[in-house]
Order: sequence, then C-alpha cells, then structure tokens
Amino acid sequence: MGEFGITPGQRVAIIWDSSSPVEALKDLVDKIQTLVGADNRVAVENINQLFQSAHRESSFDVILSGVVPGSTAQHSAEVLAEIARILKPGGRVLLKEPVVTESENNSRIKTAAKLPTALTLSGLVEVRELQKEALTPEEAKSVREHFGYQGNDLVIVQIEGRKPNFEVGSSSQLKLSFAKKPGPSGKPSVDPATAKMWTLSANDTNDEEVDLLDSDELLDSEDLKKPDPLSLRAPSCKEMGKKKACKNCTCGLAEELEQEKKSSQPKSACGNCYLGDAFRCASCPYLGMPAFKPGEKILLKENQLHDA
Repeated sequence: MGEFGITPGQRVAIIWDSSSPVEALKDLVDKIQTLVGADNRVAVENINQLFQSAHRESSFDVILSGVVPGSTAQHSAEVLAEIARILKPGGRVLLKEPVVTESENNSRIKTAAKLPTALTLSGLVEVRELQKEALTPEEAKSVREHFGYQGNDLVIVQIEGRKPNFEVGSSSQLKLSFAKKPGPSGKPSVDPATAKMWTLSANDTNDEEVDLLDSDELLDSEDLKKPDPLSLRAPSCKEMGKKKACKNCTCGLAEELEQEKKSSQPKSACGNCYLGDAFRCASCPYLGMPAFKPGEKILLKENQLHDA
C-alpha cells in the first residue's frame, strides 16, 4: 500500500465502477481502512452515483479512483470536476484508466495524451503519469464489453494529480500601489507628452479659427413647411381594413357597429315568426308580440335580442 502514499488519520474516498470485481473492492477497502487507523474515514462511492453522494467541498485528503484490480473505469469531465471539488486543498487524487496509445475514432476512450489534459482542465495541478502497463485478459474483455473497443493498442495508465492549496472560487486581495513616484521637486512626475496633450492654449479657444456648423443650414425648405393636418391623422379602423373596432377605438367604428347591432333584426330559424305565437318556437324573441307582415321592421327590447 506504500504506492498510494496514504498516512494514518487521513480521509480517503475509493471510487469504483461496475467493472470492479467485488472481492477485489472489499480487499482494497479493508487494507485502506486498516492503514488510516480510524472508523468512518474511508468512503466507498460508485462512479455513477458520485454526484448523489452529496459530499461537502474539501472532504477528502486522498481519492482513489479506478485502482481496484481489474477495474476499467472511464472518468468523464464531470466526474473529474466533482473529484476536484470534494478533494481538500493540497489533497491528492490517484486514478487508473485504460487509454489508447494512438488516436482512434472512439469518443469513450481517451488517448494517453488526453488523460493528463483532462485532469488539468478539472482544476488539478502537478499532474504526472506514474506508470503504464498492459491490460490483463480480463481487463481487455471488460473494455470490449463495456465500450465496444476492438483495438489492440490499449494500456492502463496510473496517474496522479493534486488540488491547489486554495479552495475553488476563493479570492484574495492584491496589494497594488498606483501612487505616482515623486519627482525632484517632491511632486508626482508627469510625462511631458501627456501633459501637452491635455493642455489647452489660447489659440485652441479662438472662435475665429474654429469651424462651427450653422444649425439653420441643417434644415431645407421642405423641413420648414407646415404639415397638412390630414396627414397627421391616424387611419381609421375601416381604412386599415379591420372588421372589428380596436379596444380603444376613437374613429367611430365602435359606435357604428354598436348601432348596427341594436337596429338589426334577429334571424328567424323557422321562418314563421310573423304568423303569431301559435307558430313560434319556444326560444323565439317575438313571443308575446302580435303577428306582423313579413319584412316589417319590429323593435325589440335589449333582453330579447338573440337568435331564434
């Protein structure tokens, strides 16, 4: 266990995946638990459930991922970022991952060159490769089953990184001095070129030498004409081709439509309304009124205006 560099009293997290043999995982946990020498100092997390574990920031001194013998875990950018989050400032992460030695068109397996870059982008520093070894037949079979890779250039890389000695998102005030150095006279020195640029002379304010625009020349004869009042009138609803009046109609269309509604005759559904109540429907608006001649204009009350 010396290669992990774990000392008694440290908090350690072991991350495993579905390819990790159960007996090998148990054996590793027991050894780490014995090494740290205290209960509840070793956390065991599945790589797919790491986000649901809800560990606080800076919880662990050492994180081991993919180091279970026989494991072929792949670490996504999100997993690496979460590992960096729960690692204490100055803490170490040690992981193993199968990679390809050549550039292959397989997005699920990184190349040997991209793995250190992925750790660096997650916020880790001092990233270095510890060792590189060939896959065992069982590990090669696991990669083929889980990732569908059939190449022969697979190796397992063991790599280490550290979290910087400050928390992610922390800030510190910079001690900067913007005071100007005094000149020979004791006053702050000023660049002569800068002073000349921002200094006005008497000639700079001489109106006779400054070209000014005449505001009257900006307007032509068309601009000075009084507009026709009709051209300023907003078009009416009818002129706009609308069949309904606007909500705040001011052109008179709303009143016109309301008047038409009041003066319009209801439409007869049966055509017998003019004959009298004996020939009218139960919902006829003319119920109770005497018979009338066909086409004769009949004035109805507001509450009687509905279709028969």
